[in-house]
Amino acid sequence: MSKEKKSTRQRQVTRQLIGTREVMDYCLETYRSDRLVFFMIKPTNISVLSEESISARIYALMTVLKGFAELEFLCLNSRESYEDNKRFLRSRMDQEDKPAVRKLLELDLIHLDRIQVQMATAREFLVIIRLCNEKESEVFPYLNRIEKILREQGFIAQRAGKEDIKRLLAVYFEQNVTTEKFEDYDGERWVILGD
Repeated sequence: MSKEKKSTRQRQVTRQLIGTREVMDYCLETYRSDRLVFFMIKPTNISVLSEESISARIYALMTVLKGFAELEFLCLNSRESYEDNKRFLRSRMDQEDKPAVRKLLELDLIHLDRIQVQMATAREFLVIIRLCNEKESEVFPYLNRIEKILREQGFIAQRAGKEDIKRLLAVYFEQNVTTEKFEDYDGERWVILGD
């Protein structure tokens, strides 16, 4: 990488690097001037469904897809991943000479495994609508129609709000959800407003 490119990249803010101009109340605005609207779909545990029920779910999804050509889909973990931590613990166990320390590392690994098993179904499925050059007066009726069709086809769907979108970005880019409220700007909670 040339020095000029590296210098330009270092001057970019995080939002520019990930292509996100602004997180709005109902969408994510990108630097390409399009807006991404996310519909969160509650997952169905298909392992307990009959073959007929699974076929009906597939048909319902096909019906939704036929109605909207511009749908995009995203599936991601809705909780943080412990794989790096587990890999580190295994390598430490291999290096450790003291049985007591090795046993503690093993207990930590078992604990992380239990947490991960409890979160095994913590997946989020998202339908993404990319709005480009739509008139503002047409946006919400269009989004309401999509939400209605998803619900009519038996999907438990909800349009993501600003906090949902920030949480999705945190999971997608960082695999970390250790906070309950996400700031719009780093350090925002420490700034005293008004004086």
